[in-house]
Amino acid sequence: MHLTSTVGRALSACAATAALFAGSAVAVAAPVPAPAPQELTAPTAPYGQLRPLADLSAQRLATADLVAAAKYGTDSPIDDPIREKQVLDVVARQARETGGDPEATVRIFRDQIDANKVVQRGLFRRWDADPSQAPKERPDLSEVREEIDRINGGLVRGIAASSDARTAPYCGGVLTAAAVHTRHADRLDALHGVALGRALRSVCAR
Repeated sequence: MHLTSTVGRALSACAATAALFAGSAVAVAAPVPAPAPQELTAPTAPYGQLRPLADLSAQRLATADLVAAAKYGTDSPIDDPIREKQVLDVVARQARETGGDPEATVRIFRDQIDANKVVQRGLFRRWDADPSQAPKERPDLSEVREEIDRINGGLVRGIAASSDARTAPYCGGVLTAAAVHTRHADRLDALHGVALGRALRSVCAR
């Protein structure tokens, strides 16, 4: 991942804190390298088209830990309609530029945004219940958003490149397999595992 050093350190700290809270058997979402551009655009088997969407969604969920840490104990609300609209406007434009479907892209990103808020709310509840587990450092939200924007770009390209798989009748089964692999590979805890399912809810066209 192309995290700045500050954001990278903060993400590692959040991951360690959540892992200690959840227990040794599970860990919070951990960043994994983004798929190379050719993996997102080259014609591949259905699993190869959908797996990057699961991986990138997990990466995006990992940033929710940082957003929560930046907002916790401040007046900044979890819901941020202005920022959300900006994100949706940008990804719609990027979808048009990459030959993707803007409507499908926005629909999927609405779920991505909701999933991130699921993680933020879950972490707030954890930290309220046990203040000793609350983050000791406050990440720079502007740096975190730069990382989110980078991941968003990869997702937009992945959505455009996976049109055939997303509209196929077998999409649900293949996407489930990709999500299960990602949950195990990234050792997602229960909170992030549930949020991943929420993030991918609209990937398969109905």
